[in-house]
Amino acid sequence: MIGRLSILLGALSLLLPALPANARTIAITNGRIVTMVGAGEVDNGTILVRDGRIVAVGADVSIPAGAEILDAGGRIVTPGLIASGTALGLIEVRNVEAADDRATDRSDVSAAFDAGYGLNPDSLLIPVARLGGITRAIATPSYGNDGNRELLFAGQAAAIALGGGPILVKRGVAMVLDMGDAGAERAGGARGGEIVALRAVLAEVRDYVRRRAAYDRGETRDYSLSRADLEALIPLVEGRMPLLVSVNRASDIRDALALARDERLKLIVEGGAEAWRVAAELARARIPVLVTPVDNKPASFETLGATLTNARRLAEAGVLIAIQGNGNNRERELRYNAGNAVAAGLPWQQGLAAITVNPARIFGLAEQIGSLEAGKDADIVIWDGDPLDTLARPVAIFIRGERQPMTSRQTELRDRYRSDGR
Repeated sequence: MIGRLSILLGALSLLLPALPANARTIAITNGRIVTMVGAGEVDNGTILVRDGRIVAVGADVSIPAGAEILDAGGRIVTPGLIASGTALGLIEVRNVEAADDRATDRSDVSAAFDAGYGLNPDSLLIPVARLGGITRAIATPSYGNDGNRELLFAGQAAAIALGGGPILVKRGVAMVLDMGDAGAERAGGARGGEIVALRAVLAEVRDYVRRRAAYDRGETRDYSLSRADLEALIPLVEGRMPLLVSVNRASDIRDALALARDERLKLIVEGGAEAWRVAAELARARIPVLVTPVDNKPASFETLGATLTNARRLAEAGVLIAIQGNGNNRERELRYNAGNAVAAGLPWQQGLAAITVNPARIFGLAEQIGSLEAGKDADIVIWDGDPLDTLARPVAIFIRGERQPMTSRQTELRDRYRSDGR
């Protein structure tokens, strides 16, 4: 009878919900903690994590009985890195159409296209990026393959987590738009044509907001956009959603600044190869820039002024910058790009800020992630060296307080086929 009861209890235990992996107290001790906030760096510091959130950071943190203790051994401890302008979660293999969910070719869905749908938490690219210390990302839509379609907006970006729970963190963190060469081609072949079209579309959205009831009764003129796109653009024109503009040429950046000023839009510049030429104007307008600091070749007429010192010059002018990686399969190189910017004169602390707290601030996530302080999600990375050094590696990664596996498809294949007997 007792044996049968034990079997029954064992079976029932399998049906009971398991406690979340982060529902415990963890103390990371003896770390050189780079907080990315006013506390600066804390030597021999402790981070106390409870139920996935940071509850204390400092040199004299009291560790409660029963806490799981992880000795950092004097290593550098940083917030998890944040990749911006990526397609992680949206793409697996670039040339396989079924594995690419970055864009739609529908003519009635542009601004309404939401990168928060269709995310793949099991993408093999995610563990690879995570092993580069990346714990969060801004999944950004792109334009479809129909080059003949006049389409202004690519859609809405979403914030995602690379583990520790649901992949989707927040929808609609930015509306995505191409300007410059690509935007001009999509708008009929000329930059001026795109700007006129953008102003007309924004006027339509404001008219739609004022006359929504009349629109429902069919008593308004026909709008150029579908209702889904009109609705999606309301947060943009009301200043609740930033406009993420991919633009490089200095004159195009000035056009984007003028558009944002006249239409009262919140603007984020992405790319900005020649942004250093208008750094003072960007700083005065408080426009942040997402920059790839290794872009230093004049690959087109709109990037003739590309330079390795772009990030440094922008930061010196007071522009809030975030550094981007090198594409979806190479997002792990995000910190290498920050290291290159530091090698070109950007201070080390600012280089680390550009891949942690700065993107969190730019995309409205700073209350949740980006720094090591009480109340934030416990996205934490322990490094075996300088995180901006190519030879350094993470030795432990936490997302929302949950310790992440230090493996990927690549490491598994390496271990399977290595010939050195290890």
